[in-house]
Amino acid sequence: MRLLLIRHGQTPSNVDFLLDTAIPGPGLTALGEQQAAALPEALAGEDIEALYASTLVRTQLTAAPLAAARGLDVLVRGGIRELEAGDLEMLPGNTEQGELYMKTVFAWAAGDTELRMPGGESGAEALARYDAVVAEAAGSGAGTVAMVSHGAAIRMWTAARADNVDVPFAAARPLDNTGVVILEGSPTDGWKAITWAGATVAPAGEGGPTGRPLDEAR
Repeated sequence: MRLLLIRHGQTPSNVDFLLDTAIPGPGLTALGEQQAAALPEALAGEDIEALYASTLVRTQLTAAPLAAARGLDVLVRGGIRELEAGDLEMLPGNTEQGELYMKTVFAWAAGDTELRMPGGESGAEALARYDAVVAEAAGSGAGTVAMVSHGAAIRMWTAARADNVDVPFAAARPLDNTGVVILEGSPTDGWKAITWAGATVAPAGEGGPTGRPLDEAR
């Protein structure tokens, strides 16, 4: 299966750099609406057969133009929602407490899945819920699936599950709003990242260090 993981469009909380993970969450800014409207053209070369969004409003609003252009229903699933900030909810991401959020997220991706977000979920719980939605999509028989999800969740899951993306690679490459990570594989055989925000990702053991882009696009 070809799996497109798409970060939602810009929200007011993104502008203010806040850890905003609770349901239902904010809608999109005017720029976020423009970003969502541009997705059908940006993904015109992808034969998307199924489209998912999380339970947060921003992902559903981002998915809507793509769904309309392709004649697809948006399948809403809680498993691909943002990683819960718990006690860190609505703190600025650039504070010491806010930075604890991303440190915890990448500790999960590195394998410390029993670690728990302060007042929130554990890495094992977060990976299990995301895995379940990916497994559902793979079991549907669709060749290409798009999931509109969230930046931290996409980076964590990809670093944990893609054979050719490690934590330093994902940690160094935040996804812009409506940025896309494309993977190929299956829950049984594993996953390889093909592109990250437009940059080609080297296969593990081929063409350079794991997770190093082959081109300079960002």
